Amino acid sequence: MNAEIRALLLKFFKAAVEEAQPVKCLPDFLPDRSEGKIVVIGAGKASAAMAAVADKYYLGDLSGLVVTQYGYSVECGNIEIIEAGHPLPDIAGQKAASKMLEKVSGLSAEDLVLCFISGGSSALLTLPSEGITLDEKKRINELLIRSGATINEINIVRKHLSRVKGGRLARACVPARLVTLLISDVIGDDVSVIGSGPTAPDPSTCEDALAVVRKFNLILPDSAMQILNDKRDENPKPGDDIFNGNIIKTVANGAKSLEAAAKVAANLGVMPIILGDNIEGKAREIGKEMAKLALS
Repeated sequence: MNAEIRALLLKFFKAAVEEAQPVKCLPDFLPDRSEGKIVVIGAGKASAAMAAVADKYYLGDLSGLVVTQYGYSVECGNIEIIEAGHPLPDIAGQKAASKMLEKVSGLSAEDLVLCFISGGSSALLTLPSEGITLDEKKRINELLIRSGATINEINIVRKHLSRVKGGRLARACVPARLVTLLISDVIGDDVSVIGSGPTAPDPSTCEDALAVVRKFNLILPDSAMQILNDKRDENPKPGDDIFNGNIIKTVANGAKSLEAAAKVAANLGVMPIILGDNIEGKAREIGKEMAKLALS
């Protein structure tokens, strides 16, 4: 690849990344402050940067906790930042999730919980169901990641083996007002899939999770199989009263980043063709297919 083409492609890439930066995409979606307290929670590689934007927006008159990947921490005033493991969960992520539940307990209807979710949050926000150890959860995550399952299938299983995923974090926030702002790394932007949907209704069931286990011939620990086979404690579903008045919005996604890159290309005299944001697979293989398409 010659230097001129490489420089051009880098401009497109930087425009796409810039579009998803919290300082750019988040401010227009931040809600007006409520009469009560503002508590910030969240997880993901961009969660600390998102919290920092909120801290400046509300002039530091808020508190809370977010968990991000090691090396992604930023200064966030009164919002505590905890770094944890990704893609495999660790004890720091478990402690952060437990502490997050404490932060949102005992709030009133006048209080606002502001939840930031971005890529990586499924692993970073980890609190296994009762009876599952952290080591078992690590093993389950590793099996899922290596199985060839889609992110949707992986998260269906994760959601049913957690005390915070699949809408359970939203349940813990009741009766406070809950606003969730998402930076999506998931094809289709399904809010129940992004970060395993900690504040979203979960339409999937334990039986769906078992179907994933059977499909990929996964050998899960007995503790996990016992939970998946016991369908008495399902995640909160669409229509559940706990979601009344809650707001979930996607502030950045693949489509918006593609549009930003295409705009830069057009301004430089290059005709952009957006093939969509629903392509998934190994980047190297996808790149080869895109090159063939461009030359055809």
